[in-house]
Amino acid sequence: MENTMTDEKVENEKTEFAKEPHNPKQEYIFQKNGITKKGFLIIIAALVILTIALVTSGVAF
Repeated sequence: MENTMTDEKVENEKTEFAKEPHNPKQEYIFQKNGITKKGFLIIIAALVILTIALVTSGVAF
């Protein structure tokens, strides 16, 4: 006997990237609010710092 797994069909597959504050939809990845913007800036700052550290370590050694 084989164990088979079936996928269930998702009714609404129109997932959008960002949710507008005035739109009550449920299928979204990010909300356009302060927490998301701050988190994005923190991640970008960390990536910039890591890139600078990588370049300076390559130049130093």
